[in-house]
Amino acid sequence: MELTTVWFALIAILWAGYFLLEGFDFGVGILLPVLARDNRERRLLINTIGPVWDGNEVWLLVAGGATFAAFPEWYATLFSGFYLPLLLILVALIVRGVAFEYRGKRDDDTWRHRWDLCIIGGSLVPAILWGVAFGNIVRGVRLDANHEYVGGFFELLNPYALLGGLTTLTLFVLHGAVFLALKTGGEMRERAGRLAERLSLPAILVAGGFLAWTAGTHHDVTGWLIFAAAALALAGAAFATRLRREGWAFLATGATLVLAVFGLFVTLFPDVMPSSIAAANSLTVDNASSTPYTLKVMTWVAVAFTPVVLVYQGWTYWVFRKRLTLERIPV
Repeated sequence: MELTTVWFALIAILWAGYFLLEGFDFGVGILLPVLARDNRERRLLINTIGPVWDGNEVWLLVAGGATFAAFPEWYATLFSGFYLPLLLILVALIVRGVAFEYRGKRDDDTWRHRWDLCIIGGSLVPAILWGVAFGNIVRGVRLDANHEYVGGFFELLNPYALLGGLTTLTLFVLHGAVFLALKTGGEMRERAGRLAERLSLPAILVAGGFLAWTAGTHHDVTGWLIFAAAALALAGAAFATRLRREGWAFLATGATLVLAVFGLFVTLFPDVMPSSIAAANSLTVDNASSTPYTLKVMTWVAVAFTPVVLVYQGWTYWVFRKRLTLERIPV
């Protein structure tokens, strides 16, 4: 297997890991005003992701860095063409991170309410725009012969991409509700479980429609099989939430996100950014990649350090594995 293909697969894994882990962070942030009735309950919800949210964002940094190093042409075209939506995502993530740190700095309800709004908005914006961005990448955008994006911002807001944004939003919210049912106890656990059950059907309809649209426009048998597996996992999540089996439900929603990302990348390959103007203008794993020597050095670095990062993050989740209850939150 060529190193360009290896790094395309590794980038797919990084994005799948990011959606898996940061997805429930976004879901918890969006559900803050839905499930929490007072400040103590809001603190309870934030504490479920408090020890892990910043570690989860490392997957995004590594995915971006790997794209820059392995496929610089892809990185350049993506970040120049999608500048405004990616800037909005970056600002939202910064605001959300600051809000996590600052909301408890003053004992004032107005102060906390404003930072809570930042957490909600900082979770909602990326949850939608990541789906819009990936929808446009898979659909194809207007690239000229120099592999530069020549379309406008509003061209990115096409029906397929907007459905992609609605898909990531609904899946992340469902993933977050299931995570809260898994990580909390008492009344909050029951509340989150009931909400997850209600969210299952809308998630199946929206995500199923997006995956069916993708499969119908890209005739890739392997992609179809992966999308079918993602649909089965989502149906399994719905069944598990009805039985209140939070652990199985979380595994199922996580599998749905991972398989959906894999399916999109398989459908995309060997392109990394298709052109809707002419196939010859598309960026592929070959014409967008770095030199073979660069890819070889990156491969050895990844082999050496990736296991260390995975072990450390796994240890973090193990340490903070216990359920949280409202009784543990000071008045």
